Amino acid sequence: MLQTTLCYLERGGEYLMLHRVKKAQDANHDKWIGVGGKFREGESPEECVLRETWEETGLTLTQYRYRGLVTFVSDCWPAEQMHLFTATMWTGTPHPCDEGELAWIEKEKLLALPMWEGDRIFLRLLEEDTAFFSLKLCYQGEKLTAAFLNGQPLLEEKEE
Repeated sequence: MLQTTLCYLERGGEYLMLHRVKKAQDANHDKWIGVGGKFREGESPEECVLRETWEETGLTLTQYRYRGLVTFVSDCWPAEQMHLFTATMWTGTPHPCDEGELAWIEKEKLLALPMWEGDRIFLRLLEEDTAFFSLKLCYQGEKLTAAFLNGQPLLEEKEE
């Protein structure tokens, strides 16, 4: 199973978002997501999120919080476990990202942007300051067909 991290850098009422528009064959193409990426051999979630955030933004996280584990199951892509973080402090100078365009987006405007339907669920959990959670999201193509929070159904499974 693929292991990844995703981090939302928080500044006041905004998150730093990445509009994925630069890579061909990108499962996230044209969607807005946080920053992060795939684990390297032997990395912990914390090591991965620190490295990926620096690579994509030029920023070094100095205060961050491990918020949850999101499991993705898809009929199009390999299964993935994403370790979800938020950060409130960092150092460094931002640089351009080779995977897309970085932008600070007001939280109340996030849901109007193109994003995965399941991302809307975990963004709500972050906003509600939900304790550490496990979320399972099941997709057929780009359609969310089921969601489970801490083992309990949020969205019943449905077939296309």
